[in-house]
Amino acid sequence: MLSLRNITLTQYKNYLQDSFEFNKPIIGICGNNGVGKTNLLDAIYYLSFTRSYFYKSDLQNVYDGKSGFRIEGNFQTEDGDQNVTCIVRENGKKEVLLNGEIYQRLSGHIGKFPCVIITPDDARIITEGSDERRRFMDALLCQLDSLYLQHLIEYNRLLQQRNQLLRSLAESISTDRSLLDVYDAQLQRPGTYIFVKRQHFFHEILPSIESIYQYIAGSDDGLRLFYQSDLLSTPYAELLYKSREKDLMLQRTHAGIHRDDIDIRLKTLQFKNIASQGQRKSLLFSMKLAEYEMLKTTKGFAPIILLDDVFEKLDARRMHQLLARVCEPGNGQLFITDTHEGRIREHLENLSADYSLISLKPKA
Repeated sequence: MLSLRNITLTQYKNYLQDSFEFNKPIIGICGNNGVGKTNLLDAIYYLSFTRSYFYKSDLQNVYDGKSGFRIEGNFQTEDGDQNVTCIVRENGKKEVLLNGEIYQRLSGHIGKFPCVIITPDDARIITEGSDERRRFMDALLCQLDSLYLQHLIEYNRLLQQRNQLLRSLAESISTDRSLLDVYDAQLQRPGTYIFVKRQHFFHEILPSIESIYQYIAGSDDGLRLFYQSDLLSTPYAELLYKSREKDLMLQRTHAGIHRDDIDIRLKTLQFKNIASQGQRKSLLFSMKLAEYEMLKTTKGFAPIILLDDVFEKLDARRMHQLLARVCEPGNGQLFITDTHEGRIREHLENLSADYSLISLKPKA
């Protein structure tokens, strides 16, 4: 079983210097708002993904008034104990080390210590634009397939360069489009790879999402999900060619896998337009738990799961259904935050869970 045995935080968010031991499969983290519960979960996430879940810039993770930070954690795995250290130095340089060896490419670390996080902000996967649903797909696929991450990095780099070229062509009187032909050809390789992997992923995860949704919601509401991609109907080369004049006019690329989406419906109607708050929450947790179960099946061991402030977002029945699912023996290590120690203790004891509690206090 993958588990995090301890973590040390230095100048990370509101932690100047703190260490925590984790000796149970389920760890409750309690305390008032603002004491650092979410920050501790984010530090665990950082050890898995080499970045914060909440902030794009590492500068936003530094303790106020300091420069740089360090997170160190010791994992227990089937291959023995593993030490992961993430350092952002005073000059902004980032280093990630596995057992003392520095990664030359941070992408080489992704997927070694798989992790699934569920937070209140994740509702945007359902309610906001297609980029949020692509991010959901990519976060899972990058942990499952290192080549997928490399192709995604390459695709985004080429897409950015193609868009820059479109802007340059619009600002000049040149009609030479030979370089555009080159970018179109180069985009097809990573784009097609990503499309095939997303399509396969979707067909695998769809039954799991629908099944878990019925379990959490306690009913079959007619939930249906569909993968949307321009490539389902048109080959990549033809897609880019047909879109070229529009691209030149609007100075950005309008066709490709960067526009993929997941169409979510209740029977025939758009889910986000008619779903209740309870249905939205049930779907969110269904998608995340399906992600968890796919990682577990593919990796052969359960990923770490991080639940942030979920007690405030679910009614008692849905909360019980969720916890019963993730607290089953052999399901891996779980971290869960709550503002009320008594509430989290009651839920976990009702499930006869093997747990410990960490009570965080305001910093002096």
